[in-house]
Amino acid sequence: MSDLALQESRAERLRRSLVRIGAMASKETIHVRRDPRTLALALAMPVALLFLFGYGVSTDLDHLPLSVADQDLSDVSRELTRTLGASGEIDVVSRTAAENAENLFRKNHAVGAVVIPSGFAADVAAGKRTRIQLLVDGSDPVVANQVISKVDAIVRAASPRLAGLDVVRREPPLSVKIWTLYNPEGRSALFMVPGLTALLLAITAVMLTALAIAGEWERGSMEQLFATPVGRFEIILGKLLPYLVLGFLALLLVLAFGMVAFDLPVRGRLWVVFLLGFVFLAGMLGQGLLISVVTKNQLVATQAGALSAMLPSVILSGMIFPIDNMPLPLQLLSRLIPARYLVHGLRGVLLKGNGLEVLWPDLLAMAIFTTLILAVATARFQRRLA
Repeated sequence: MSDLALQESRAERLRRSLVRIGAMASKETIHVRRDPRTLALALAMPVALLFLFGYGVSTDLDHLPLSVADQDLSDVSRELTRTLGASGEIDVVSRTAAENAENLFRKNHAVGAVVIPSGFAADVAAGKRTRIQLLVDGSDPVVANQVISKVDAIVRAASPRLAGLDVVRREPPLSVKIWTLYNPEGRSALFMVPGLTALLLAITAVMLTALAIAGEWERGSMEQLFATPVGRFEIILGKLLPYLVLGFLALLLVLAFGMVAFDLPVRGRLWVVFLLGFVFLAGMLGQGLLISVVTKNQLVATQAGALSAMLPSVILSGMIFPIDNMPLPLQLLSRLIPARYLVHGLRGVLLKGNGLEVLWPDLLAMAIFTTLILAVATARFQRRLA
């Protein structure tokens, strides 16, 4: 056979393969359009969960209930109490004796209690070192640390004014100016939304392919596909392409909702976001495909998909818990979780404006995972029913 004929034969085989892939993708697209549950799972669920998680999961605490035990009952102690309640971060909910603080903690009426000792005003007027006591409910460490830091900051800021010092005239010899980059207001939503995006995309992509292809095995329609000349790789690619498009739509919806509802900035280039999202979605779709091939049952695929996509993405991705604070074995295990790299990449692009010159290790790690998971899923997808 001549080289020209060989090239024409290869071109014809490629054309036929593309036609079969297009037919498979068209068939799967029609199935998705006729199944509102799939569209709801792919498009409505991520936005709804982002709304719930974005507003519900927050470390921004304000209006913390605080009790004050004023044992001095002076003008200075009353001014300190008023200052604590005027900050907007703390609500003075009761004025009671220090002995009743534990009872307030048990009933969840307060998370902290400030005890102002007798003689407080006299010590302040005399310029003596004066102490006040702060009792904190430590059952929730996050809330307890917030109470400690907020009360400490308010008291330190109010101390010169209460003591009558001329803080304008008496400049300290050393001053520190703080400049907070990327999230100057310290809003937890800007930190959480990129992590939630990775979590929602992981759950959506894995569940879509796991349920759709496992359903094919249960209904027996996979046997009909095996009777056609469509190859194994063509079946896989044709089935994954529509869900890849749905995943991209979900990514766009989540980012748009995050920008509108939480003022999420986009300081980097969008094409970097889409590239990271494409590689991540391909890997998650491959994971769902592998689950469906192994289980061949929608119920089992649902359980395996939810566990393999949700738990690692929440615990080991750095979405909530810093990876550097984890034990070394968990830090090493997190390197196998693709959501870790997407969370880091999205935060870098959206909040810091990073490009691929900084984020290429994240892209490379996700590309390796995607290649391996698709290779394993394709190898397990055999053209036989047994």
